[in-house]
Formats: sequence, structure tokens, C-alpha cells
Amino acid sequence: MKIANNLELYKSPLYPVRKIKDLRDMILQSEELYAEETAYMVKDPIALRQIEPRSEEARKLKADPSRPYGRISFKQFIADVRAFATGLMQLGVKPGCRVAIYAETRYEWYVSYLAVVNGLAVVVPLDKEQPAAELLSLVQRSGADTLLYSNFKKTLVEEVRAEMTDIERFVQFDLPADADTETSYFWDILADGQDLRDAGDRAYDDLPIDREAMSVLLFTSGTSAKSKAVMLSHANICANLMGMCSMVYIDEHDTFLSVLPLHHTYECTCGYLCQLYRGSTVAVSDGLRHILNNMKETGTTIILVVPLMVEAFHRGIYRKVNADPKTAKKLKTGKKISNFLLKLKIDVRKKLFKQIHEGFGGKLNLIIAGGAAISPDLISSMQELGFHVIQGYGLTECAPILALNRDVYYNNKSAGLPLPDVDVKIINPDEDGIGEIIGKGENIMVGYYQAPELNAAAIDQDGYYHTGDLGYLTEDQFVIITGRKSNLIVTKNGKNIFPEEIEYLIKQSDLVQETVVCGVKDEQGEEIVTAQIFLNEEALAADPELADLALTDDKLKDMMFKWIKDEVNSKLIPYKHVRDVVLRDTEFPKNTSRKIKRF
Repeated sequence: MKIANNLELYKSPLYPVRKIKDLRDMILQSEELYAEETAYMVKDPIALRQIEPRSEEARKLKADPSRPYGRISFKQFIADVRAFATGLMQLGVKPGCRVAIYAETRYEWYVSYLAVVNGLAVVVPLDKEQPAAELLSLVQRSGADTLLYSNFKKTLVEEVRAEMTDIERFVQFDLPADADTETSYFWDILADGQDLRDAGDRAYDDLPIDREAMSVLLFTSGTSAKSKAVMLSHANICANLMGMCSMVYIDEHDTFLSVLPLHHTYECTCGYLCQLYRGSTVAVSDGLRHILNNMKETGTTIILVVPLMVEAFHRGIYRKVNADPKTAKKLKTGKKISNFLLKLKIDVRKKLFKQIHEGFGGKLNLIIAGGAAISPDLISSMQELGFHVIQGYGLTECAPILALNRDVYYNNKSAGLPLPDVDVKIINPDEDGIGEIIGKGENIMVGYYQAPELNAAAIDQDGYYHTGDLGYLTEDQFVIITGRKSNLIVTKNGKNIFPEEIEYLIKQSDLVQETVVCGVKDEQGEEIVTAQIFLNEEALAADPELADLALTDDKLKDMMFKWIKDEVNSKLIPYKHVRDVVLRDTEFPKNTSRKIKRF
């Protein structure tokens, strides 16, 4: 699919983007274009050069949400990248090495990733939530010889450090104890590297980059034994950056609040590298509990989230609104006025709902949701209030974006349009046109690391990656996802049931917090469509008749089953009907990207 031949697909001209051949080329261009602009907003006094890295104050330093944000320019950041890389080279890191990063989102993480990936070594971002045994396994599987980590994970690293026999260099982002002579300190390495550069050492700048070779090794979610190791190249990532920025407008006036884990490709490509490419600012959040305050502090204009966060935003808005009948009535009237004016192409949403917008800092223009399916009704409800929400479709193997809704052209029921230069097809469609989604483009991974059998199954002879997702394309080429192949319930007579379709209907109840629909075989081997549900405790507490009941009380189960039969099954073909309900007393287990781990 070529950009020049498919402008009609995107309805309005694609935004012009700079051509970049690799990530070094990207930062060279950005350094010239945005040198004095703000690249990062952080609260860390060391990163801001407000205290000495080896001072007693630095040793006692702890995260403090009450600190004000400070700014770091593109020029300073890129200088730090080169200095740290030069220091790593002095420690013995060289092409062919593998450098793993095991830490929370912080300035040192951003510097380390780019320092390593630009010709120095292969970078291996690790899930900061992995326990010690998983960490050890992933370090061993990746062949890492250098481990960068923080005090946040120091105890876990120390647990398995003796078993990490292949790790030649341990580098801590926080000041190590004086007695620890086996661990290097990030800021010492950076300072040493800067001294070398001041003396004329430019060896790092001249390291060759093979844009087609593996430069990033990422592990998909799951236990270390089951997770797949995805190899990405500069070409994969650059194709994604250029493609998505041609569809959604982002520039140097935008400030992103980083709330998702950086080891995920979604946040890394779309919430870190994209901003370096487009000259935007990244503000590091103090944590999920502080998102709204951080938006106000930083003037956030765009935020990348998972659907659960949009649900939380929406729930928070309406909890406040519905607490006051007068406010609720006023909002209802305001929406009627706004919707009428929108038909006349007059948009007054930000004025009408100013108080709500001020709760998010007053400058939030765009919410981009990814990582899981999101309800189109939820998107529409947020848009009705003047919060523009769009969703995309990505997988680690696609670096990550495969399809994306445009900011100026979107379908709330869809995962988006294929990226420019990406071909998306549906194979083996059933009688309803639903089949597996496959994609081909420069963004498709190099392959799975040391797994030829997985590569053969995932990428066909024509170069198409088989996603394992099921769906169809609309006449306008929007990608509609109906579910995962692995989740599909197949009846005895060969009928396909998509759990996600039923889950969407069940979640329309305010009493339902989370649900998973699965097939449970009866004695005859027939699949019984069963809904497992975790109820919304806040909603139950607000109902005097339900407030004192346990989450798994039979009365609640009977009530939910009756509601499902009346409101959900009535919308479904009989073979899809839910025939049993199981209530849970705890949330479903989730991975670190807040996706439910399905049984």
C-alpha cells in the first residue's frame, strides 16, 4: 500500500513527515530542529542538575510528588545520550553486546535506551514488574551481558545476582552503597563519558547501524517460559514513527504525560520515540494516583492510555456530576445544546464543559487508547464532552502500530485504518466475512529470537504477519476486530462464538466491573457459554438493597443472570446465549499492561 496512491483512503491529506533512516538520523535532525525546546519534564533533582549525583542528598533522594517539574532540553538530552554511550564503551560495552534495562520510567531509562540502540549494542527492555525468577530467566534467554537497574528493583536483582553468571556489568540508576565496588553508577559513567568527549572522543558517533538488523529485543507478556522474544530493527520502528505521525498530528507544542510502562512497545514507540521525532515534550508521571494533578502541572495536551484508564476518567467525571442533581441536569442540557450546534459545525464543547476540562488541566486535546479493545460508546461519550478519543491497533511484532484512527477521520467501532505502506488483509473468512487479520509492511518484526518454528507459523512466504486476531474490513477499509483466535468458542455443530462480543454487552451494566466469557464443556462435550463476572463494588455500595451483600452472594448471581437473559441474550443468536454465570470475589489477574489474563 503506497501513500501516494491511497490518499482517498484517509479522506484528507496525510500530514507531512520527515524521512528518517534510523534512530540516530532521527535525533540528529531533532537536535537541529528542536535544540532548545523541552524534551522532558521531570521532578528528579539529579537529572535536572539541581544536586550532585554523589552527594549525601542524592543518597537519601526519594520520589516526591510535591516537587515542581523541571525541564530538560533536546540539546541536553542528546548530549547525555552520547556521553552515557561513550562511558559504556569505556566499560567494555560494544557491538554484539546485549544491554537489559530493568527499571521504572525515569530520565535514566530514556537516556540508556537511545544510547544503547544507536549502534552500540542490542537493548533489552524488561518488565519492571517481573519477579526475581522471571528476571533471571529473561536475562539468560536474551543473552544479556549488561544489566541496568534502579533501587526500585535492587532487592530483586540482588536475590538472583549470583546466578547471573553471564552479566559482566551491573549498572545502577541510583547511587550504590559505598562498599559496592562491583556495581557502576549511571551518573559516574555519564560523567566519564562526557570527559572523554570533551577530550575529543567521537568513536560512538561513528558506530555503524544496520537498519535491518535486530537492535531491540522485547519479550511479550506472559511467563518467561512462554513469552516470545520479538526482534525489532531501526527500519521497523522508523516506519512506524513516520506512518503514525502522518495520520495523527503531533508537533513541538504538544506535551505528553507518560503513564504506561516504557518496556511496552506501545509506550516506547508512541510515547517516547515519537516525541523525540516530532519535537514534543514528555512529562514523567508520578504514578496512576497522580495523573490528574500531573496533567494540571504540565499542561498535558495528549495522553496515551489503555481502555481501563479511559473508563476510570469517564467514571470519575460522572461520579462528580451525578453527586449533584443540579449539575447532572445542567450537563444533560449542555450536551443537547452542544450536539445540536455540532450538526451546524459549531463546536462549543470546551466552553460548555469548561469545569470538567479544567479537572484534566484544561489543555487536553487528544486521548489515544491502545493495548486492548475499547467500547465505542465510551469513546463517543468522552467525545460528547469535548475529549477527542481515538484508538489504534498494535502488536509488539508490528513495532507496534498496524492500524490507527486518524484525528480527522475515524470510526469509533474500529481499530483504525491501516498505516500508510502497510497492507492489511483478512484470510480464511467465515460466512460473515470474519477471518484472521494479517499485515505486511516495513514495520513487521525481524522475527522471533531463536525460534524458527514460531517464525514459520507467524510470517508466511509472502511476508504477511499473522496476528492471531479475528475481524473484518469495512467498505472504507477500517479494521474491525471481533476477537482472538485463541479465545474463540466453537460449538459442537461448528458455530463460532466470539467472547469479546458478549463481554461488550455484559459490560453495559453499571454493576459489572470486569467480565470474561468462556466455554465450559458439559458431560456431553458441549460448550456451555459461561460469564465470569467481577462486580463493581462502588455501584453495589450505592444501592441500599445490595450494599451489604457479598460479591458472590446467590442473590446477586440470580439478579445478574436474569439481567443477562433479558438484556444480553435477547441481542444474541440463540447459540451464543450465556447459559451460566460465575461471580468472582476478586479482580481478574492482569499483566502489567492491565490486560486481563484469560483462562
